[in-house]
Amino acid sequence: MDWYFKVLRNYVGFSGRARRKEFWMFILVNLVLTGVLSILDKMLGLRIAKDEGLLTTIYGVLIFLPYWAVQFRRLHDTDRSAWWLLLLLIPIVGWLIILAFNCQNGTPGENRFGSDPKALDTRLVSE
Repeated sequence: MDWYFKVLRNYVGFSGRARRKEFWMFILVNLVLTGVLSILDKMLGLRIAKDEGLLTTIYGVLIFLPYWAVQFRRLHDTDRSAWWLLLLLIPIVGWLIILAFNCQNGTPGENRFGSDPKALDTRLVSE
């Protein structure tokens, strides 16, 4: 949960770098929370449209900026500009390319977007 809250605290931080672990832990918690909210929507009958649950929709709106911010920072960690996200406009192929980028290790050491967050985290743990 610490990784999730770290992203939420930096919800408009579109610069810098995000570790692979930070990104994927955020995605995992989002999936779990979305599933729980979806079940609650069904149990409570909270529908705002045909299949749109009220709680799930509110959560989606609230998490929109933090998701994009961590996605930008994740690409920065692999030394790519956020302009690569335009690939998401290409169905399936673009999505798979972005998925591959998100699965790659970040560039070791400093890159044009900042210092290595993995090195910073390991230094903090060892102290």
